[in-house]
Amino acid sequence: MKDKVNEIQISYKERVTSPFWKKISSSQDAGELLYQHWNKNTIELQESFKVVLLNNSNKVKGIYQLSQGGITGTMIDLRILFAVVLKTLSVGIILTHNHPSGKLLPSEADKKITEKIKKAAALFDINVLDHLIIAPNGEYYSFADNSIL
Repeated sequence: MKDKVNEIQISYKERVTSPFWKKISSSQDAGELLYQHWNKNTIELQESFKVVLLNNSNKVKGIYQLSQGGITGTMIDLRILFAVVLKTLSVGIILTHNHPSGKLLPSEADKKITEKIKKAAALFDINVLDHLIIAPNGEYYSFADNSIL
């Protein structure tokens, strides 16, 4: 009997025809793309944390859901986050999560995890371009636009 090895498996092919192959030039571009790809059946029920993976031209390589939690929070494992980012050879990322309550202001926990991820990303020369909080109605809050990134 072979021992099973747990491994994060990610595969991708950069294709010009990919629906994600969109250049992100603003928080509005990112907010619209994310809301469009968010599960509308769960956005009001449970918090999810995702990362948008970007190439050097800020074109979207993919969106990876890191976690799905409860009504008021979700856990983020930085090791899994960076395993995904490094394995996809992404040079930029946009962090995002939803607030089922619709409240757009970031909590202290949101600010702390963003700062922690930003510091870790700097070690790998990965740019954290923004962190968006998405509300069930499609509105969003941008850390970058509000100068707290």
